[in-house]
Amino acid sequence: MLTNKRSSRYSSLGFLVGVFGIGIGLLTGFLVGVSPLLIGLPIFAVAVLVWFFAQFEQAVIGLLVLRSALDTFSAQQLPAAFAVGLDGLALLYVIVSLLTGQAVKVDKFWWFFAGWVALQAMWVVLLPLGGLGLDSTYLFEGVREWTRLFSWLMVYLLVMQLQGKVKPQTLITTLFLSLVIPLTVASMQMFLPASLLPSFLAQSSVDAGSLEPASRIRGTLGHPSSFATFLLLFIGFTCWKIRDTRNRAPWLFLLAILTVFFVSTKALTMTAMLFVFVFVMIAPKLNLLNLMGGILLLGLVILLFTSTDFGRERLGSLSDTPLLNPHMDMWRAILLSWTDGNSFNWRIAQWHFIWEAWKNAPLLGYGLSTASYVTVLQNEAHNDYLRALVEGGIVGFITFLSLIAAQIYRLVHIMLTSPKNSSQQNFCFILIALLSAILLGMFTDNIWKHTTLFFYWWLSLSVVGWDWNQTPVSDTKNYQTPVRCLRS
Repeated sequence: MLTNKRSSRYSSLGFLVGVFGIGIGLLTGFLVGVSPLLIGLPIFAVAVLVWFFAQFEQAVIGLLVLRSALDTFSAQQLPAAFAVGLDGLALLYVIVSLLTGQAVKVDKFWWFFAGWVALQAMWVVLLPLGGLGLDSTYLFEGVREWTRLFSWLMVYLLVMQLQGKVKPQTLITTLFLSLVIPLTVASMQMFLPASLLPSFLAQSSVDAGSLEPASRIRGTLGHPSSFATFLLLFIGFTCWKIRDTRNRAPWLFLLAILTVFFVSTKALTMTAMLFVFVFVMIAPKLNLLNLMGGILLLGLVILLFTSTDFGRERLGSLSDTPLLNPHMDMWRAILLSWTDGNSFNWRIAQWHFIWEAWKNAPLLGYGLSTASYVTVLQNEAHNDYLRALVEGGIVGFITFLSLIAAQIYRLVHIMLTSPKNSSQQNFCFILIALLSAILLGMFTDNIWKHTTLFFYWWLSLSVVGWDWNQTPVSDTKNYQTPVRCLRS
């Protein structure tokens, strides 16, 4: 009986491999017909596939590290191709695992996240049916946004498969390799003349107002703000390493380096996020050492930010907004936003227009990733809560808040149930501090569009729920597990 089951599994796997081989052959023939130069694409795909299944742990970690270097090639659609390829690998892994009787590890939060992502597909379906505020012209935007969300779900799933094979501390430490290429490029942007940089690495002159536009670095990411949130995430990881290791000197040095790069992005909203992160991190364990460390870090940030004319101009522009000027109301700020170049007044205008647009489609909104098409300014919302409201209506806004609430509940639950002062509890607390900063930044920026940040965020949220006391076992032992794992 056992022999028949095993034979059935291998015959199913052989059939799957055969179908895949036929597909690769047909694709190769088509690409050669289009252009002989494209024959390398299926060969590369086969090589990645073989590597993925032959060295699963190394392949997954390698792909995770590689992701931070791709955004600079957005014009060539490389990040999108990476997301689609990663989704395909994850789905293929699940199919092969089920056919061969291997375990597919998931947890309860993954099921919630999967249901949430599936629900977002409703807006993609309703758009061409005329159930939203826009028509099918914007269907591609919705499909692309949903694919982005789905790729986060697949990242979570792939990382779950490493549980029991890789220690969580080892995985998180290995992720620091993803800083190498972005920081190398950022160093080139800081210290080399723009004329010596390739055009795709040079800073954009439209990124930052009228003063010192070329001084804002963005590494390999598409925008200085995206680079700043990526650095903030690794500043959090570094703070965790400082607590988790006895040899703190290298990590303190790395923290100083990351802070310098962070401030060099000159992203004011991200600087406020850093303040929130530090406050939440030190508040529960407030002592003289933590207080001095927090003050030194924030003091360094303020000193570096105000050391340039651009930084002082950004801070000074706040005085010309209703926030700090009692003689200026919202309507005056909206009028001035067309001419004064003040990004804060521009945001006020954009938020007003988005609010008015939402009133025309209050229940279900306009569809995924349509916020930049519903106002006269034709730009992103720069407020993720308003973006969720205008794109998904009241229903979408509630689902967005439910996802945030689920993450908070998960992190608080893990922090309370993990051993006191353990590495897992400390890492969980760092994630809570980072989430607090992210929720603040969502009020004035497009944090939800920072794909690289959330790529590593969902990865971290997957790792924090592992059994950190589990000893890694060999792949052969995992291979013989005949049931799927469902862990809380």
